[in-house]
Amino acid sequence: MSSSHPVIIEALRTPIGTERGALKTAKVDQLVTPLIAELAARCPQPEQINQVILGNVRGPGGNLARYCALDADLPQRVTGLTVDQQCGAGLAAVECARGALLLNRGFVLAGGAQSASTQPRTFWPDASTDDLDMLEEFTRAPFVPERFDDPGMGLAADLLAAEHGISRQRQDAYAARSHERAVRSAEAGVFDAEIVPIFGVTADERPRRGFTPQRLARFRPVFREGGTVTAANSCGVNDGASMVLMTDAATHARLGLPGLRILDAVTLGGTPARPGFGLVPAVRELYARTGLGPDDFDVVECNEAFAGQILACLDAIGIPEERNCVEGGALALGHPWAATGAVLLTRLFTQLVREQRGTRGLAAIAIAGGMGAAIAVETC
Repeated sequence: MSSSHPVIIEALRTPIGTERGALKTAKVDQLVTPLIAELAARCPQPEQINQVILGNVRGPGGNLARYCALDADLPQRVTGLTVDQQCGAGLAAVECARGALLLNRGFVLAGGAQSASTQPRTFWPDASTDDLDMLEEFTRAPFVPERFDDPGMGLAADLLAAEHGISRQRQDAYAARSHERAVRSAEAGVFDAEIVPIFGVTADERPRRGFTPQRLARFRPVFREGGTVTAANSCGVNDGASMVLMTDAATHARLGLPGLRILDAVTLGGTPARPGFGLVPAVRELYARTGLGPDDFDVVECNEAFAGQILACLDAIGIPEERNCVEGGALALGHPWAATGAVLLTRLFTQLVREQRGTRGLAAIAIAGGMGAAIAVETC
């Protein structure tokens, strides 16, 4: 059956900037449009691009995917679909594209984008007055109804780490290693082939040289007294975008291009009280459906939202921490929410296709509201 599965034949991303940092003036469409244009230029049959599917959280509204498709000068017949599944939005877009390509031939562009720096501010209206000073800013959406426990992501990660016995020392060592790996990868030019420069920015902004466990140990807990999660062993708030070019199995077989065949993709719900653990049920279901296990994947990219959170997840899915994000993960590179799922796939594409470092890859991400998404790919 794998011969019928859609294939990723190209994957790109922008540099990842910190909020109000190097990309602070780039609106979300300005992050996406150059990626669409570049992927369309690399498409072997650009006239056969049928759709753009884009994940985005709290953006400008409307239909961002359609806007950016037109802005990139794709034909007007190309449709656009914008999806919001919070941190899972980038993978959700790819999952939608997979479904579309199981039904129709051609090419689809899919991914996600986030501009935390320029996203609109939202306010609740006060129905009793027209006084704008009475407006209440809407800063955080409830992810579940009030009868469920709905802690903030940071607090939930801290509690998760405590429940799973993940020490502060282990978290700091993991975070320091993520930064060291990302710095080393950047210096070696590992990211160059996957990055499309934006506004003159050519490299990720967040990775820090010299982020040792000893230096990280100086940071204070930020979410609860006596906790273990700090600003240094957590991901940042970031700007960035990533997209992949996908085609159906028959078109891929005819073209004979190298790529990543999507073996399966799973999105699953778990406990809302521990949203960071949501990727575990999804990965376990992926194992069951594909017959693959931890040792069957050459490259693993499970999103590093918080060191304590991802360590608890890796322990639960049987993957040694040293095998995850070996070229640096979100703790160092950053986590532009809706883009990150596609960033994970772009990182798999670079390592498995460009660097030829194996045949199978696993990507997974936790999602607000207690959900998770996982995807398995193989070279073809």
